[in-house]
Amino acid sequence: MKTPQELIDELIKLAFTEDIGDGDHTTLCCIPNTEMGKQKLLIKEEGILAGVNIARQVINYFDPELEMTTYIEDGAHVKPGDVAFVVAGRVQSLLQVERTMLNIMQRMSGIATTTNKYVKLLEGTGTRVLDTRKTTPGMRMIEKEAVKIGGGVNHRIGLFDMILLKDNHVDFAGGIENAILRAKEYLKANGKDLKIEIEVRNMDELREVLRVGGVDRIMLDNFSTDLTREAVKLIDHRYETESSGGITIDTIRSYAECGVDFVSVGALTHSVKGLDMSFKACD
Repeated sequence: MKTPQELIDELIKLAFTEDIGDGDHTTLCCIPNTEMGKQKLLIKEEGILAGVNIARQVINYFDPELEMTTYIEDGAHVKPGDVAFVVAGRVQSLLQVERTMLNIMQRMSGIATTTNKYVKLLEGTGTRVLDTRKTTPGMRMIEKEAVKIGGGVNHRIGLFDMILLKDNHVDFAGGIENAILRAKEYLKANGKDLKIEIEVRNMDELREVLRVGGVDRIMLDNFSTDLTREAVKLIDHRYETESSGGITIDTIRSYAECGVDFVSVGALTHSVKGLDMSFKACD
């Protein structure tokens, strides 16, 4: 299995392949190969900066001779007019890395900024914000890294690092007890040590999970806040608890106040607006 860094390396390679193809003919036709210059990453919107480390990898991958001087690191609060870094070197290289680097940084900074808004709403509750697998295909590693930079917590990276028995798994397995027992048998037979989480849709399913046991976390899917409060009381700290399903920036605090350990929010990654920034020539 590929490591997160190997997946990021593949993403960078693919991004340049689709953008440059057989050459940036606009740059090649009007900029001499010997021309040297500098460009700065200029912040144009308030938010949380994310992607500086990945930008460094993008720049180094394309042209190791480019020199990047960093002034603001990942996780910092930025405002319009801030300069995050300056890159110096061959102008041809600067122009060719620009869009790939900006696409990644704008996306990551948008995710970090959105995540941070949710995180701040939960201050003092002890509840943490989780991301989901609702990510851009091929960009999951950097999007989940952006969630962490914004103060959130990664749920699972993919289908391989946790067992999450959702409603369809339960239905196809023939019920909650079958699903849990099969999960435990599978882990034992394959020598795997993975946490088991199960989704419940109502209080009857919750009671069934509590009867069967054998899980690490219970996801309360599309529960109202009143039902969530009742469910958390019934679980009584025996298992980790997670609220999920349609939770928004306006309602997340009310769910946290019910006492759940986690709230998962797909909107952290699936519908985020990028943070506005540009890469401009400078002295």
